[in-house]
Amino acid sequence: MSDTYEKHTTFSINNIMENTQNNNTDIQLSEHFRLSEFTRSATAIRYGIDNQPEIEDIEALQSLCVNVLEPLRKRFGVIRITSGYRSPKLNSVIGGSRTSQHMRGEAADIHVGSLEVARKMFAYIMANIDFDQLLLEMKGGRVHCLHISYTTERVNRRMARSSYQV
Repeated sequence: MSDTYEKHTTFSINNIMENTQNNNTDIQLSEHFRLSEFTRSATAIRYGIDNQPEIEDIEALQSLCVNVLEPLRKRFGVIRITSGYRSPKLNSVIGGSRTSQHMRGEAADIHVGSLEVARKMFAYIMANIDFDQLLLEMKGGRVHCLHISYTTERVNRRMARSSYQV
């Protein structure tokens, strides 16, 4: 494990608070993931919605990165987040679930290039990574994204669906 990775896995609440107070919204969450990847939203920009998470949400995003996304990146290479943190207002505007884990920083949707890649990632996660929810989301007969969540609030449910229609 690299020194950089060690440093980011111990990123303290004080560092998060300091960065937040200094309006630094591009906090390094783990070795390969930054906060901006999870808060960027064309819909938020279009509607003028503040999509900045609270400290607890940032900590949850960091746990998601360290425990799920970093191992996935190590196995498959670069991971592109298509939807990460969503403020309650943004979640409402896009029609997200009222109980969406995206609003707590516990979930991310990731781009998968094909059904074959999506199935390989799905199988790898099932066999090797602790998770709360894993959905291979399909839209119009095509792969939409891979939704993955992780929580530290309770035991992860390991609820998985290999073909979830959105």
